[in-house]
Amino acid sequence: MNVLRAILVASMAWSVAAQAAECPRKGSLGTSRILSVDAATTPRVGLMSFPQTLPLEDHEVVLTFDDGPWPPTTPRVLAALARECVRATFFLIGKPASEHPELVRRIAAEGHSIGHHTWLHRSLKQIPASETREEIDRGIAADEMALHGVATTTPSTPFFRFPGLETTPATLDLLQSRRIVVFGTDLWANDWIPMTPSQQLKLITDRLRIARKGIILFHDPQAQTAAMLPAFLRYLRDNHYRVVHVVPAAVATHVNGAP
Repeated sequence: MNVLRAILVASMAWSVAAQAAECPRKGSLGTSRILSVDAATTPRVGLMSFPQTLPLEDHEVVLTFDDGPWPPTTPRVLAALARECVRATFFLIGKPASEHPELVRRIAAEGHSIGHHTWLHRSLKQIPASETREEIDRGIAADEMALHGVATTTPSTPFFRFPGLETTPATLDLLQSRRIVVFGTDLWANDWIPMTPSQQLKLITDRLRIARKGIILFHDPQAQTAAMLPAFLRYLRDNHYRVVHVVPAAVATHVNGAP
C-alpha cells in the first residue's frame, strides 16, 4: 500500500507541475502559484467556519467546487477553467463519482485537486453519530475507486468538506486524527438559490470586493454557475486577482523536486 501511495503521489505531482507550467493562451488568467496544505499545521481552514484560513495575499483566491461530478454541467465548468488555464479543487460526492468515474479522472487529468464530500451529501450533524464514519469513508472510497481503481479510505488528496459546512466535534477530531484537512470557505456565491448568471456574478463579485481574497465555494452541478463562470474568470483577470491552486503537502514536495 505504501508503494501504491507513492506511485499515486508521484503521478499527481507530475500532473500538477505540468499543468501549472503550461498555458499556451496569452492574456489568460492562469494559476499564479501552488500552495501546499498540511493537516499537521493547517487542520481546518475557512473563516465562515473556523478562526483561521489559508495564508493568501491580497487579491489571491482559491476556487473550489462542491457536489459533483455531474455530466450536464461539470464539463462546462472544466472547459471554462481550461480556457483560462486555472486550477481548482473539486469536492466530490461519492455516489455520483462512482457513477461517472470517467469524469472524475478527467477532473484530475486536467490538473485539478480532488477532495471529498461524503457518500450521499447527508448532513453529518443530523444523522446518527454511528453513521458518520461510514458516510465519510464510503465517499472517500468511492472517489478513490473512480480515480485510481482502489477503494481505499486513505485519500490520495486528504482534503474534506462537510456538506452544508455542518461540522461536529467528533467528526472534526476524527478527520484531524487521520491528517485530513477540513475545508470550510471564506465566501460563497449562494448558487443553490435560483438566480440568473448575471445576478450570481454580481453577488460574488460584490462579496469579493469586500473580502479582497479568500477561498470561494461554488457548486459545479448548478447550471447557473457553469453559465456564470467564464464571466467571473474574466472579472478576476481584469481586476488583477491571482488564482492559487491548493495541493497536499506531499504533492507539493514532489513538485518542488524533493525526494
